[in-house]
Amino acid sequence: RIPKPIIKQADLEGKEIEFEVVEEGLLLRPVKRNRQNWEKDIVSKLQGKDEALDDEMLNDSDLDTWEW
Repeated sequence: RIPKPIIKQADLEGKEIEFEVVEEGLLLRPVKRNRQNWEKDIVSKLQGKDEALDDEMLNDSDLDTWEW
C-alpha cells in the first residue's frame, strides 16, 4: 500500500501506476496512454480555452526564423 499523502503529493490519485525496478530501487509512475485525453484537449482548444497550446502553435514570426 502507498500512503495517501504520498499519492497526493506525487499526483497519482486515481491513476493507473506502472512499476519498474531500477538500479536505485523501485520507480513508480502513472501509465501514460497514447492519445489519453486527446478529445478533451481538442474540444478545449477549439473553444479557445487552452492558451498554453496557443503559445506552442507555429505563427508567422516563426516562419522567418525557421530553416527550410
